[in-house]
Amino acid sequence: MRDNKVTLLVIALLSVGVPGLIGVFLFSPYKISADYIWLKDIPAFNAFVNSLTATFLLMGKRYAEQGEIMCHKFFMSFALSLGIIFVLAYSVYHSTSDSAIFGDANLNGVLEFGEKIRIGNLRYFYLTVLLSHIGMSFVVIPFVLFAFYYAIAGRFERHKSTVKYTWPIWMFVSVTGVLVYFLASPYYPQ
Repeated sequence: MRDNKVTLLVIALLSVGVPGLIGVFLFSPYKISADYIWLKDIPAFNAFVNSLTATFLLMGKRYAEQGEIMCHKFFMSFALSLGIIFVLAYSVYHSTSDSAIFGDANLNGVLEFGEKIRIGNLRYFYLTVLLSHIGMSFVVIPFVLFAFYYAIAGRFERHKSTVKYTWPIWMFVSVTGVLVYFLASPYYPQ
């Protein structure tokens, strides 16, 4: 971790590679053929992971403010681990399954005119939450990685200045991830 060029390269590659890979899985018309029943449970699992992440972020912040650094490290390390688990599960789901279409009540993969009318302006709210969630989830990746790097490297002033902006974004992403799931859950294929 002492070699800053290697660290910067790893952070840059992960910051571009993770969203890029997720984008490929999300928008690819080709899906991996897998008919495992547990795949349909991944969105609920990811919402649970996001809610745990938000809880661990709150606990990590609380312990940092109290100066209990070991507890802070514990909760923040678990939050990062959950983030990695989320990305892996999200990738598995979207490499094997189509995305839910908000408002598609008959689950035929098409948002028909009548469905659009029935869902009304709630669709705009959902899309606003979803797009801000996606955008901020991509933005937060390098900041989280830098925050952990600075902490591990013992550069605590840089760590503190980085988490001042990173923590609220990461919390926003975790909470909106749960909200997106609950809004979209009626439209996931059964």
